Amino acid sequence: MQNQAFNAYNTVSKQTATPRQLESNLLAKSAANFQRIRDNWDDAQAELNAAMLFNRRLWTIFMTSVTRKDNPLPAPIRQNVANLGLFIMNHQRELQSNPEAQKLDVLININRELAAGLRAVAPSE
Repeated sequence: MQNQAFNAYNTVSKQTATPRQLESNLLAKSAANFQRIRDNWDDAQAELNAAMLFNRRLWTIFMTSVTRKDNPLPAPIRQNVANLGLFIMNHQRELQSNPEAQKLDVLININRELAAGLRAVAPSE
């Protein structure tokens, strides 16, 4: 019963959330996944690949979006997001080849900071 209520809430929140809110929620979820693994490194390393896949998919969407010609963001912001995405992809590749708990910190911090920035109310909203 509780699971049904959660699923119903989750569905409604996805339908009513703005794209900014959705992006913020997804970044926060990714950061939380990485934080959980970081906090329980010895027991949670098996979850690392799934967390990195989620984050990689998320950042692939961001990078694809900002490189589209019809993206309304100013060019410098689009370039910064694309560069950050490339940094994240390279960092994850290094993490995958040489897993260390402290390497998660940069991914956690970037995703949390961007999520917080997206949650801030924009003047046009």
